[in-house]
Amino acid sequence: MNDKQKKPQKLKARLPRGFVDRSAGDIRAVNEMVEKIRKVYEHYGFDPVETPLFEYTDALGKFLPDADRPNEGVFSLQDDDEQWMSLRYDLTAPLARHVAENFNEIQLPYRTYRAGYVFRNEKPGPGRFRQFMQFDADTVGAPGVQADAEMCMMMADTLEALGIQRGDYVIRVNNRKVLDGVLEAIGLGGDDKAVQRLNVLRAIDKLDKFGPDGVALLLGPGRKDESGDFTKGAGLDAAQIDKVLFFVGIKDYAESARQLAELVACTSRGGEGVDELNFIGGLVASAGYQSDRIKIDPSIVRGLEYYTGPVYEAELLFDVTNEKGEKVVFGSVGGGGRYDGLVSRFMGQPVPATGFSIGVSRLMTALKNLGKLGQNEVIEPVLVTVMDGDIDAMGRYQKMTQELRAAGIRAEMYQGNWKKFGNQLKYADRRGCPIAIIQGGDERAKGVVQIKDLIEGKRLSGEIEDNVAWREARVAQESVPEKELVAKVREILAAQAEDRKRAD
Repeated sequence: MNDKQKKPQKLKARLPRGFVDRSAGDIRAVNEMVEKIRKVYEHYGFDPVETPLFEYTDALGKFLPDADRPNEGVFSLQDDDEQWMSLRYDLTAPLARHVAENFNEIQLPYRTYRAGYVFRNEKPGPGRFRQFMQFDADTVGAPGVQADAEMCMMMADTLEALGIQRGDYVIRVNNRKVLDGVLEAIGLGGDDKAVQRLNVLRAIDKLDKFGPDGVALLLGPGRKDESGDFTKGAGLDAAQIDKVLFFVGIKDYAESARQLAELVACTSRGGEGVDELNFIGGLVASAGYQSDRIKIDPSIVRGLEYYTGPVYEAELLFDVTNEKGEKVVFGSVGGGGRYDGLVSRFMGQPVPATGFSIGVSRLMTALKNLGKLGQNEVIEPVLVTVMDGDIDAMGRYQKMTQELRAAGIRAEMYQGNWKKFGNQLKYADRRGCPIAIIQGGDERAKGVVQIKDLIEGKRLSGEIEDNVAWREARVAQESVPEKELVAKVREILAAQAEDRKRAD
């Protein structure tokens, strides 16, 4: 028997499916975007709150633990007292739990915002990840639809604060009560019609994808796609289909408002929804938000079993090129609506609430397409090189570094193998450092430092081919007294900034 121990197998580095590592550029872009959104929310009088990544699974509402392992749509585990916990699926359900748990201490209406990652235990695909960031704003305890109107105005202001011009976006507004009224008017009211109603809602939600003809098939007998797969329809007759298509086909709400009111006149819920839409339309118009910014649009269907009143969606209208090279409208980057039942689950009493959520990653992609993000200049650090490794020398190099930092200049002292000086300049080049600070024994004895403008040096290196000329020119490098270090570095950085402006 061979007692020799087997060599440990090397661990394979691999990223879990549906997750991504983020680069410094992406992190800075998100931070820039989130800060602009936060300023708008704060301007509207909203305050931040933070909830944990984990919630007890039953608090998530739609994901109740009905099996040995409740992992349909969520990532779940059991804690040490055998209670199921799940990574949050969105930011709204945790807010509802937070409000209910702290109801007596919270001042209503409670106006709050929060940004954070949410997790979906779903099959990943192109552009579809299991972890992504959302940025939400909510008002809890405000029953009037003026709170919904304000959310729509805040969404419009947020998009404009991010650099999206008017005409490149629209906030579309509908009301679940109106849709419920239409369904009741065509004979789909009552608990016994719940499944059929859900099929109708799902069909309407495919309007952008399949158009009116495709939706008509899904509302009626069913639809067969190009591959031959058949989707069973909702089973409506021709008259019912016509009324539903009229509702979702409304392009100009003002022109069709009378007909819509007549359609739902026999239903109290539908009439209430029309009144609320008219109120929102009038309110936002009075505040200067015309239909080119906030538009009543009955084709918007969100949260089939979730929202209870107004629903709204932020849509970007400009074209982008998809992975197939086709020009397509960018589409939705966020939305929300009124969810009066979510907090009430914990309270046993009505608690009105409304809010919206921005998909941060998707919106970031849109802003990059427009060239509105990642434009902020990030200057790499000034590199203080190391010529000697004794404690006195290291102390002097560190002191220089701290002086630069104290002056607001990004700086670092080289932390690699200092004995190979050439590697330090290679590091500076790969890092994109604008300046290198050099002080050897000769410079130290004279009380000076060498300051090397690496950007100018790189430019001139292409113009001087002869090594002798290079040594004689000593391009982009000069000696200054130690006490003038910070001032000279500032001067060089300012000159580099001017060069970049001229180049643009």
